[in-house]
Amino acid sequence: MSARITASVFTSHVPAIGAALDQGKTDEPYWQPLFAGYEPSKEWMSDNTPDAIVLVFNDHATAFSLDMIPTFAIGTASSYAVADEGWGPRPVPEVRGHPDLAAHIAHSVIQQDFDLTIVNRMAVDHGLTVPLSLMFGQPDAWPCPIIPVAVNVVQYPVPSGQRCLDLGKAIGNAIESYDESLDVQVWGTGGMSHQLQGPRAGLINADFDAAFLDTLIDDPERLAAMPHVEYLREAGSEGIELVMWLIARGAMGDLAGRPAPSVKHRFYHVPASNTAVGHLILTEPDSETS
Repeated sequence: MSARITASVFTSHVPAIGAALDQGKTDEPYWQPLFAGYEPSKEWMSDNTPDAIVLVFNDHATAFSLDMIPTFAIGTASSYAVADEGWGPRPVPEVRGHPDLAAHIAHSVIQQDFDLTIVNRMAVDHGLTVPLSLMFGQPDAWPCPIIPVAVNVVQYPVPSGQRCLDLGKAIGNAIESYDESLDVQVWGTGGMSHQLQGPRAGLINADFDAAFLDTLIDDPERLAAMPHVEYLREAGSEGIELVMWLIARGAMGDLAGRPAPSVKHRFYHVPASNTAVGHLILTEPDSETS
């Protein structure tokens, strides 16, 4: 049997969420509603932990810098250190990789005409560790290997939504051609609407975010056609991170002609450190334990 994708998970990766977890603030009135919104997902995950996760995120000037920013990069290492982002590394487990599956994905995706940068050593920051904490809590070790896929949404030019959706399709093809019986999830992270600087600092657009979630579920091809300027206008300068969600969505089977996924959980909360937090789990038919 070959590997299969069982679900795609989408979530914001706000760094303050990690700080709230690490500092024991999850029950404070400001944070409690946000963490409560992830409890159903943590319960679902405990019954549906995959054999591996392909986690799409953006690096925040830790592994890469303005000297060199690959558009798309895949980690092929056996492990990844937790980055020091200026105040010490988060007190979370080291991230264990899956070199064999990662190398297979890299080879397959490059053969499908995508130019991936292959990274054999990098530290991973809150863009990757906060989603893990939201879905798995605070374990002594992460329960499965992680394959990081870093996307440049920091320094223009950044990839289009269509390119991201197509990359997701290529990753889906790659996973399904891996000759080992594995259950794999693909996660898309970042967003939702937020702007951290300039006259519109603090922007949150709940109407846009809701429409984005609706369309991501029902018509991701339409989102793929959305130009960058619309993300910037409607979701703020950092809202462009949402193109990374299209990679996880593109990996799902309905875009290859199979039945549509099911919505397992959907959650939205504002604000979290001047950011709109969105979360969605889409499951493939007949893939769930419960």
